[in-house]
Amino acid sequence: MSALFNFALAFAQLCFILAMCCAAARMMIGPRAQDRVLALDTLYINGLLTLLMLGMRTSTTIYFDIALLIALFGFVGSIALAKFLLRGEVVEP
Repeated sequence: MSALFNFALAFAQLCFILAMCCAAARMMIGPRAQDRVLALDTLYINGLLTLLMLGMRTSTTIYFDIALLIALFGFVGSIALAKFLLRGEVVEP
C-alpha cells in the first residue's frame, strides 16, 4: 500500500476514535434517555468503522466479520431500546 493511503487510514481511524470519545461523553452526561440511546448508536457505528479501518490497514478479513456482528447486534439493540423508550417494555404480553 502507498504511504498516502496508510496515512489516510490512520487519520480516519483517529477521527473515529475521537468521535467515539465524544459519543461516550454524551452517553454519560446526556440529560435524557433519548440522548443516551442516540449516543450509543453513534458509539457502535464509530466502533464498527474503526474496526473496518483496522481491517483495511492489516489486510485481515476477521475484522470485517467482527464488524458485521457489531452492526447486527447494534441494530437489534437500537430497536429494543427504542421500543422500550416508546412503550416501557420490550416484549409485549
